[in-house]
Amino acid sequence: MDIKPIKTDSRYREALRDIESLMTAELDTPEGERLGILVTLVEAYEQRCFLLDLPDPMEAA
Repeated sequence: MDIKPIKTDSRYREALRDIESLMTAELDTPEGERLGILVTLVEAYEQRCFLLDLPDPMEAA
């Protein structure tokens, strides 16, 4: 299993394509394990790179 850290936008987009191709993978298979790892890496990258500003509580009401 050749999985690399996601450090660039191009690697992020590649991981998203890989996830899309693995969406029908069954649990407890090599493909299912790869899917789980890629999802975890993408989530971590998104939390680091796509910060969302929370609205002011008064503005959100």
